[in-house]
Amino acid sequence: MELTKRQEQILQIVKDEGPITGEKIAEKLNLTRATLRPDLAILTMAGYLDARPRVGYFYAGKTGNQLLAERLRKMKVSDYKARPVVIREASSVYDAITTLFLEDVGTLYVVNEEGLLAGVVSRKDLLRAALGGKRLEDLPVGVIMTRMPNIITVTPEDSLYDAAKKLIDYEVDSLPVVVEVKEKGPRALEVVGRITKTTITRAFVELGQTDR
Repeated sequence: MELTKRQEQILQIVKDEGPITGEKIAEKLNLTRATLRPDLAILTMAGYLDARPRVGYFYAGKTGNQLLAERLRKMKVSDYKARPVVIREASSVYDAITTLFLEDVGTLYVVNEEGLLAGVVSRKDLLRAALGGKRLEDLPVGVIMTRMPNIITVTPEDSLYDAAKKLIDYEVDSLPVVVEVKEKGPRALEVVGRITKTTITRAFVELGQTDR
């Protein structure tokens, strides 16, 4: 977030003399307390300052990077997840390729007969199968997919930062957003969304627009 000249002056005063009351800050800038109220509110909400009753304002000591990191960790997967694109485990590789192109995605989530996550199939998996010389209409997608539990997932309550880190650490293009279906046993997961690299990019663009 870009600060105004007056907000930078307020920060410097608080750094040098805090804790300090709003009245004292206003006096040093030859302004009224009412004039400074919006600036103090912005600086406090943004995390630059903290305030305590009968004590005044003091510098929170957080850098711009720290404030940005805090905001990223508050952004939840549930607020940014996209609709998942799923296919049945018994579907053919041909059907999977068709779905991939019709939905314009890079990864399909494979579900079993109960609708629970069974695997993941990517563009590379489908390309490899297409080059294998087998009849794609007769080859089940379950044969070529990556199976549970070797699938990296996120939950709706995870932060978007954690999702982005998993995308980078595991070098994948997409993560299924899942919720546990406890009544169907351990690691029974229902796919409720997806997080992709495009999702993360959009979130960063939104974050930049918010700070303008």
